[in-house]
Order: sequence, then structure tokens, then C-alpha cells
Amino acid sequence: MNERNSIQVGNAEADGQCGWLVGSFIDEKLGLRHSKDVELKWSTHVAGEERPEWVTGETRTTIGILVSGRWEMIFRDQTVILSKPGDFVMWGPGEDHRWRALADAVMITVRWPSISSD
Repeated sequence: MNERNSIQVGNAEADGQCGWLVGSFIDEKLGLRHSKDVELKWSTHVAGEERPEWVTGETRTTIGILVSGRWEMIFRDQTVILSKPGDFVMWGPGEDHRWRALADAVMITVRWPSISSD
């Protein structure tokens, strides 16, 4: 990552911490990437990869945006398929969910506010 004053550049895939680029859990030494307001993730997934267990008790609002591939978000009462670049799904606190990559996929995830993992 190159840094100049309040400008930072890098590569989302190479510079992420488990994919996460921005959030309160990012070291403050990384400057702008440390944020208590928002979390941002770039993730790549192979076809068939999934999170089979339910995510429960989430307190943040989240949006998932498909960059490429095909993606399935499964909620307790609804399943959403993202199939075109730019398709997104957004959900609020308390929505239990899990996911599956229906084809090799790249996703951007944004959550807010950021919750420290301390």
C-alpha cells in the first residue's frame, strides 16, 4: 500500500485482512482504512463454496454487491439470487442469513457501523 497525506492506494484482494479493507478492527497505522463507521470487504469465492451455518444476532446493516459470478443469499423466509454484476441485496440487523456461491464469484460487502473485534 502506498500512502500520501490523506490518499491511500492498494489492491483490494492483496491488502485485505481476511478480505476486510476498512473497519474498526483494521490497525490504526493503516490510516484511512481504520474506521468506526463502516466495514468494507472484497471477497472471491469458488463455485460451491458456502457458509452453511446461519449468521445470527447481527447488529449491523449490510449490503452485498455482486461484482462477477452468481451468488445466493439465504434468509429464514426468502432466498435472493444475484446474477448480474451490480445486483445487490441489503439487510438490516437481526436478519439471520447464510450464503452460497453458485458460480465463481466476487463480492463487495459493506456493513455499518463497524464493531471492534476486541
